[in-house]
Formats: sequence, structure tokens, C-alpha cells
Amino acid sequence: MTVIFWFRRDLRLQDNKALNSAVRASRENVGVDLLPLYWVKPDAFGQLSGIRQHSLVESLTALDKSLAGNLRVVKFDAAVEFAKLLISLGPSFVFATRAFDPEGIAEQTEVANALEETGIKLVLEDSYYAVAPGTIKKPTDGTPYRVYTPFFNKWFSFGWDAPVKLQEPLVLSNVALPNSEIPSATKTSPFKVRAGEDFAKTTFQRFKEQGLYEYDENRNRADLSGTSKLSHALAHGEIHPRTLLADLRDLEGHNVFRKEIAWREFYADVLFHNPDSLEDYYEPRFKSMKYDVGPEAEAKFDSWKAGMTGFPMVDAGMRQLQSEGWMHNRVRMIVASFLVKDMHLEWLRGAAWFEECLSDFDPASNSHGWQWTAGCGTDASPYYRIFNPILQGYKFDPEGNYVRKYIPELRHISDSSVHEPWLLVDGLANGYPSPILDHSKERDESLRRLEDLKNYYSAK
Repeated sequence: MTVIFWFRRDLRLQDNKALNSAVRASRENVGVDLLPLYWVKPDAFGQLSGIRQHSLVESLTALDKSLAGNLRVVKFDAAVEFAKLLISLGPSFVFATRAFDPEGIAEQTEVANALEETGIKLVLEDSYYAVAPGTIKKPTDGTPYRVYTPFFNKWFSFGWDAPVKLQEPLVLSNVALPNSEIPSATKTSPFKVRAGEDFAKTTFQRFKEQGLYEYDENRNRADLSGTSKLSHALAHGEIHPRTLLADLRDLEGHNVFRKEIAWREFYADVLFHNPDSLEDYYEPRFKSMKYDVGPEAEAKFDSWKAGMTGFPMVDAGMRQLQSEGWMHNRVRMIVASFLVKDMHLEWLRGAAWFEECLSDFDPASNSHGWQWTAGCGTDASPYYRIFNPILQGYKFDPEGNYVRKYIPELRHISDSSVHEPWLLVDGLANGYPSPILDHSKERDESLRRLEDLKNYYSAK
């Protein structure tokens, strides 16, 4: 007999409640070992970009090291095949952290049903969040919140548990399973990915020492290292939000960081209550918004993906995404606004590109971050909030250092005028393109389309 722990988006040992329950179950039954498993879908893994493949491989490699080489990575495209393997191992229990995203819920439901037919229980505990999605509801009618600020207030007052330490000792199974090694990346990555629980802890400690106190002032500056750089660790579960929240105090930088964590939890809650919003409009009326299609629209989309729109702040962000698998959060909003409201392309296209490229991809944050910027999401986010990519550059990259870092064609421009290189005699001398559109004109066009949408629904 054995106890199995099924890792998913919780690739760590510490502050892992479900793992602790598995450890307890194995210790309470003399002679029962703990078998740690991770399930990879080969077809899905093969479709990931190089950065995302390497990101997962490095995270799994770090987890395997912390488990003394005893992590078993099994490969099946279908949940039913994974369930058959679990049943064949004859476990007394299978434990896992409860998923709240649509894919995770579907996987765990299918596996649980298959196990139950043979008398094996899938025990689901905790979540990937400080407060599990579905917990925070309006006191008046018990419905979920649609706006962030009241959600945050209730979330903060509800509170969360303290981090939990791993129960020792771990008595791990050394059972050999066929083809259970960590998969090898089939695509290249532009850089060496660093991942894992220890790296996440080191990153958080450095942020606490160097960036947390001034987080409120520096988090929006793309040219500064003012963010935590923990989004990858959170997406893969290499660190739990409880660990990040535990030592925060009532200081401005700490309070703003706490609110940013709450945004992640808010979007997870919204997706849990509205699973279709992963790939559909939270506000359905925006399905009727006019978006551009055809060869010219495709050419613009290709320019956006390549970081060749002629708008330096947009292009620097898109090139950072391609080279690092990450983009500064403020810049994510800038490039998203540009795609939807300057280029008039549907937000779903940008969200899909981010999913392909981001090493910190999180389904809820990606979908609802895009929808917030596109004006069709939560928080009464108005469509007429249109970012000026030039002014955003001057404000959040005041000396142009961020732009010069990612756009070598503009490094000959030494000051803030790098945000409008077309105004300089030699600004475009090294092959950087002229702007592909007129922002003022396209802003007016976006607002006109919004009025058309309003008139369409008024007439119905």
C-alpha cells in the first residue's frame, strides 16, 4: 500500500497543507510510503513555447531535487489514463491541492470519479490562494463581488492562515514507474530559466530587503527593479501567497504589495464563478464591438508581436516578453491597450499570445487582466480608459533606460526623446520603424466604436 501526492500547481514542499495531510496519512499507517507524482500531458507540453517548456522542466527538476530524486513524472494525454495508473498502484489515499480553474476542476473531477469506482478517495485540500476562490461573498445576498475594492476589503478582513511547515520525516516511495522521468524540452529558450522553491525564497528575501519598502513608489517604473519578480513562482506554486503575506506590516509599500496579491485572488474568484470568462467576454455586450480583420489587421498584429510598431514603450515590452518570458505589469497594460484600442484587434488574440509566451502564465490573471484593459472585464473598467503609449513611456520610463535595454536600434538616443525617435533627425537611422498608426486618430476611432456599441444596445 502507498499514499500518493499529486502535484499540480503547487511545486514546493513548505506551506503545502495538502502535502502535509499526505505525509500524516503515510505516517499513521505503518509501512506505507509516500509517492509524489506529477502528471504531464505530452501533446500539451509539446505545444508549449520554448520558454514555457524550460520553465516547467526547471521547476520540476528543482522539486525532484528537494525530494531526493523521488518525484515521478508520468505522461498521459487523458485523465482516464492517469487515473488507471493511480488505481494500479493500489493507494490507500490520493491527495492533491484543490484546483479552482476550469481545467484543474475538470481534471480532478474526472480522476476522482474514476478512483471512487474502485473505492479509492481523492482527498482535495487547501488551494493555490491565501483565501480559496468562492469564499468571499457579499454579506447582503451571498453573491460574488464584481468589483475589486469591496472584494479586497472583505478578503483582508477575512484573513488567512499562517504558513505551515512540512512535517518531517518524509518517507518516500522508491517504486520504479516506466517512462516516469522529467520530460526534456523540445524547443529552445532564449535564456537559462531559474526556478524552484529555493529560488523563490531567495527572490522573496531579496525583494523584502531591496524593494518592498518602496514598492508603492517603484512598482510602476519599468526602468527600475521595483517589482517582486515572484509571478513565475506563484504561477507554478513554488511559493504560497500565505508565505508572502505572513510578515507584511501596515506600511505603504507593504500595503500596496498586499493589494497586488489580492488582485490575483480576485481574478481567481471571478474565474471560479464565471468559468466561461477564461475564453469569453465577462461583459457579453462587448462581443458586438467592431474589431478589425483581414490582411492589414494581420500585418499590424505581426508588428505588435515582433515589437515593431514604431511605439518604443510598446515594442520594448513585446521584446522583453520574447526574450525573458516576462513583462513588467505596467507595460502589460500599455501593450494590451495598444492592441485593443489603437489597433482595434480583439483582446482574445493578445491573451492567447501572452499564454504562449509568459513563463508566469496564470489562466485567471491573464484572461481578466486583458479584459480589464479591454474594458469588458470586472471592476467597472471603462472602455474609454485608453493608454497613450508615448506619455506612458515618459511617465514610467522617464530617462528611456527601459526602451534602450530592449531596443538596440534606439541606443544611440541618450535621453527621454527615445520615446519619440521619429522627431529626431537620426532617430530612425538604425532601422527602427516609423509609427504604424496615429494614436490620436485611433483613440477617436475607438471611442466612436464604443458609441456605436452603446447605440446598438439602446436601440434593442
